[in-house]
Amino acid sequence: MAIGKLYIGRKVRELREANKATQGQFAERIGISTSYLNQIENNQRPVSAAVLLALAEKFQIDIAELSTGEGDRLLSALSEALSDPLFETYSASLQELKLVAQNAPGLAHALITCHQAYRRNSEQLASIDDTIGRGGPFVETTPYEEVRDFFHFVDNYIHEIDILAERLASELGLGEGDNHAALASYLEQRHGVRVVRGAAGDEAIRRFDPRARILTLNPYAPPATRDFQIALQIAQLHAREEIDRVAGSAGFRTEEAYEICRIGLQNYFAGALILPYQAFSKAARDLRHDIELLAARFGASLEQVCHRLSTLQRPGQKGIPIFFARIDRAGNITKRHSAAKLQFARFGAACPLWNVHQAFETPGRIIRQLAETPDGVRYLCLATQITKGGGGFRAAQPRYALALGCEISYADAFVYADDMDLGNRAAFDPIGISCRICERTKCASRAVPPLKRRLIVDHDLRGALPYRLSES
Repeated sequence: MAIGKLYIGRKVRELREANKATQGQFAERIGISTSYLNQIENNQRPVSAAVLLALAEKFQIDIAELSTGEGDRLLSALSEALSDPLFETYSASLQELKLVAQNAPGLAHALITCHQAYRRNSEQLASIDDTIGRGGPFVETTPYEEVRDFFHFVDNYIHEIDILAERLASELGLGEGDNHAALASYLEQRHGVRVVRGAAGDEAIRRFDPRARILTLNPYAPPATRDFQIALQIAQLHAREEIDRVAGSAGFRTEEAYEICRIGLQNYFAGALILPYQAFSKAARDLRHDIELLAARFGASLEQVCHRLSTLQRPGQKGIPIFFARIDRAGNITKRHSAAKLQFARFGAACPLWNVHQAFETPGRIIRQLAETPDGVRYLCLATQITKGGGGFRAAQPRYALALGCEISYADAFVYADDMDLGNRAAFDPIGISCRICERTKCASRAVPPLKRRLIVDHDLRGALPYRLSES
């Protein structure tokens, strides 16, 4: 198989650092000079086929791991930005986009940021142009979006925090017995914080009194939620220094984004504590990614399990590249991450042909779909509905659909694919990413035309849509 030029300096550096090796030690182990390794890590030279094979042999990793990940996410975001009519006089080839994503990722990120600002400003102009006319402010990236992009482009994996959580999980013996007792006991003995049940009528899921050193948990919350909230409190106390360092090094523009990121990192630590990396990834392989069995094994919720599966991106110990999303009943994607080639659209709703929408119609079931995106990549897609909240008949019960899946080449690692006709291309449903960037010309479920296609309107002919799309 021919291997194109790969500029994967960051991945090689992460692999070296994960193995606690100097450049000299690492270079000697894979049989190259230190200067060549230094050039690779700084993306001044591509890795050769021989180096890729040496990395795979010496560190037991899949070559495919080194050629996917951030590049796919960046390539997807860049492609979506350039599909805007703003760039109608320029049509970039896939090869050009790959060259920019691999060789000048900083420039690609800058262009994506500029396009996001342009779209937000355009939307504001369209909806409240009177405010703009009176000198209204230019709409910048919201703190939430800034943090979302931070996690997106670090592959939703924070090595230092993951390792810190895994060490503590090992110390506490989590996953080998009653997690709740172990977590509560550690919190009280090591940090002097007592866990108590909340009073009736208190709707807070969790409430911490730093003076009294009391953590109050909602008595109606599911056990997995209560354990997660104890783990989050441990994150605030045990991992605060590391969390502050990571959030501080991200270079956020506002204090709000910094604080939102700290919350995200605390949640990350809590998930990594309850579902420690090596134990969880081994169980995922052994149980063939049966999310219900994994939830029972670790005392976690389905959402916690699905989210954690999408974060298994530790250099040299990567899990299956998985995409994960949480969607509300209005179709909004409230959580998203993809380690697979499938990247969620940054603007617009998800494809209506995707099975995640059907999950609301079949509560309590895990539904399956074989799907193919316009680029020809095929996927195994899983979806199920979950219900949040608690507190009885009159309490709010928000419902979400969880989406989880992988490229079809990894489907054998999932119990859900056992009786599916993976070799029959006709069994795959054609889905897109978002109508505004989907190039399929014959989709009856299309909500809006694609941005870069000319519309053909025939007053004497009406099909499923009131227009046809030009072929170019």
